[in-house]
Formats: sequence, structure tokens, C-alpha cells
Amino acid sequence: MKILTIIGARPQFIKAAAVSYAFAQYENIQEVILHTGQHFDTNMSNVFFEELCIPKPIYNLGIGGSLHGAMTGAQLAGIEGVLLQEKPDWVMVYGDTNSTLAGALAAAKLHIPVAHVEAGLRSFNRRMPEEINRVVTDHISTALFAPTATAMQHLANEGIPLEHCHHVGDVMYDAALLFGARAKQQSTILQLLNLSAGKYILTTIHRAENTNDLQRLQNILKSLNEVSHTLPVIWPVHPRTQKLLEQPELNSLLGTQVQLIDPVGYLDMVMLEQHAAVIATDSGGVQKEAFFYQIPCVTLRDETEWIELVDAGWNQIVPPTDKSNITHALLAAVESFGSPIQPYGDGYTSSRIAKKLLACA
Repeated sequence: MKILTIIGARPQFIKAAAVSYAFAQYENIQEVILHTGQHFDTNMSNVFFEELCIPKPIYNLGIGGSLHGAMTGAQLAGIEGVLLQEKPDWVMVYGDTNSTLAGALAAAKLHIPVAHVEAGLRSFNRRMPEEINRVVTDHISTALFAPTATAMQHLANEGIPLEHCHHVGDVMYDAALLFGARAKQQSTILQLLNLSAGKYILTTIHRAENTNDLQRLQNILKSLNEVSHTLPVIWPVHPRTQKLLEQPELNSLLGTQVQLIDPVGYLDMVMLEQHAAVIATDSGGVQKEAFFYQIPCVTLRDETEWIELVDAGWNQIVPPTDKSNITHALLAAVESFGSPIQPYGDGYTSSRIAKKLLACA
């Protein structure tokens, strides 16, 4: 069975690392990896393939860095050409990026079955490009691999036939188990940044709803500056956010205790997550990684797909519409731990996916 895996962004590299590892255990699975190029610089792409031992992509379309329509359209055309050449039995897509949507559309139009990993997630905010991508992908997929019971319920509510939906768990938990120990052995990021465990706040901000809204972004920056007088803030900055922060009127809002650093590799990011006092983020993946390492999280958004973490007290939703609310939430979250829960499976999700695809062959 030939599976063509389509990836393009940092979170997908992490998920694919776990699933590709599972695929490699089966002689009758041939995986061909296509990288769209959506994340293309070294710190956002190449380092993940090296650290996580992901098989080198056979194809790299080099398509990224443009508006949503132009990017998705170019990826759709490029993927279609590869599918016509490779003729895979399945196309596998991950998550909710433009690469996900383009891969699913290209496959569906060629009548190639689509497997969607991380199916059924919903924010119910159609202003988010990611929400559009994940909804459309789910409705044209043949095998939908849901990480949680809540995700399964969303699929049922939308009328997707349940025989196509599989509650398998979360591949990111697989990755956390696979690579968490390796991070402790190999990463030296804490020493390089002169950080002490539990004595800093880690933040990541990249979503358009925050970076494209000047008031929200200013509230985040002012709050990070305030809390940095209590605990220093470490911020690996997404390239798109970095361009905005180069503007003097924004950069001036950050004090010396907010340390901006380049994007880091997965092992260094895991190390930073494992030892933070609290994590502030608008990333879906980082919310879960915070939980995997039992670190309190403040999500700077209006909603989250991972509502079970909010219900259990591990995650707090704080819309960045008020600077004081953000500051209070971050300081209050330090050592504020949630209830013990295990919503994301047992670490064998990737193997379940491989077995289910083989059963469909």
C-alpha cells in the first residue's frame, strides 16, 4: 500500500514524525512524503526533519509565504501533478493548514481516498482560516482519525457517516512520549539562555487574529512586559510576527526582560515547555504540549478546540482584549495545576492509524 503524506508546517512535521515511525514498522506500507514548503526556513522546517528523523521528502514544492488563495491554489496544482505521477492508494493530511486543504482537494478530485489525522476539531469561529480548512477537509475525507471523544461528536453532529470516523487518540501525545526524553538528553537551550527551571514564562504568538489586530497585539505586548518584571519571558518568534515586531512603535512596548529568540527546533521547544512556569500561546499544538508536560497554559484567543483542557483546569482562555486580564491570568496560572485527565489516548495512536489503513487496503 502506498501512502502519500502531505505536510507543510511545523505542527505537521511533529505529527508526521510519530506516524511515519509507525508506518516504518510495516513492510507492506510504502510512504512517500510531499512537503509543500509552507514553512520553508531552516528553523521552521529543516531542523524538524533532522531532529525527529522524519524520512526526507521526495517532493518539495517550495510554495509558501503568500496570501491564502494564492498559496492554496499553487499547492493544489503542484500536489495534483505529484498524485498523477505517484498514483497512491491513500493521501494523508494533518490538521488544518492550507497544505491540508490543498492536499485533500487535489486527492478528492482525482478520486483518491483521503485520510485526515486530527479530524473533528472545531473552534466554531469561521473567521479563522484554519476552521474553514478543517471543516472542508473532514467533509471530503474517507478516513477521519479523531483525537478525542468531543471531536467524534462534532463529526456526528455534521452528519459525517460514523463508519468513516475513528476515535484513535492524539498523535501529538505519541510524539511527546517519543521525543520528550530525547529533549532532556540532547537540548542545551536552558543553559544557552541562562534559564532556571520554573523561573520563566514561555510564549508563542502567531495567529492572524492576534497579529493582524493592532489592539490585540498591543495588549499582548504590554502584558508580557508587565509580567516580565515578575518572571522573565522567553518568546521564540514566528517569522511573520517578527516582521511586525520590527516596527518601532511595537518593539518599544517590550522591556529588556522579554527575550525574543529565533524559532527553535522541536527538542529545544520541548525543553522550554517542560521547564516553564506557565505558557502563554495562541497555538493549538502548544496548548496540548503544555498539558503533556503538566505546565499551566493561558491561551490568548477567544476559543479553543481543546475544550477538555479548559474543563480540567489546565488551560485558561483569555481573549487579548484587555491587558490587565492577560497579566492577571498569567501570574495567577503559575503553579495552578489542573485535574488529572487522559483525554488523548495511550501513546499508540500512530499504530492504530497504520492498522486501520491496512485494514481498508
